[in-house]
Amino acid sequence: MISLQGLAYCESARVGGDKMDEAISSYVRRNYNLLIGEGTAERVKLEIGSAKRTPESDNVSTYVRGRDVARGVPSEITLTQAQVADAVAEPVARIVHVVRSALEHTQPEIAADVIDAGITMTGGGSLLREISTVLEYETGLPVRVADNPLTCVAEGAGQTLEDPTYRGALLAI
Repeated sequence: MISLQGLAYCESARVGGDKMDEAISSYVRRNYNLLIGEGTAERVKLEIGSAKRTPESDNVSTYVRGRDVARGVPSEITLTQAQVADAVAEPVARIVHVVRSALEHTQPEIAADVIDAGITMTGGGSLLREISTVLEYETGLPVRVADNPLTCVAEGAGQTLEDPTYRGALLAI
């Protein structure tokens, strides 16, 4: 959390797109005895991934191809959005935990600003369907996705390094 030209709180968890891909791969192997690669898990996440089940989740699906572990031959299954939501539930819960922890450790003055401004999500994980809804529900705060979530952190860090007023915000990182 950056506030008042400095780092107000810092906590990191190695949870993001790669962990979600691993969770999807593990789910498919555990439930269908099918090995899928990183690329397939990423495709599934991008096509039908969701942080929570919705009424339409059982109707949205995609085909997944991989190697049947028992027979050693290629195989294909249908995976629904509801199943993907179940698969990524643990990484999403970890993200929620880190956000709540950061909010709990925030100074009262900064917490008041967060109530007014809300939470801005960045990174590829913020593009997962319904993740902002999950965070809004769990924190009670407004949540929005940054305009360019994939590049905004790098762009902001670059701007911060160029501006001597804000340079101190990155010194503790």
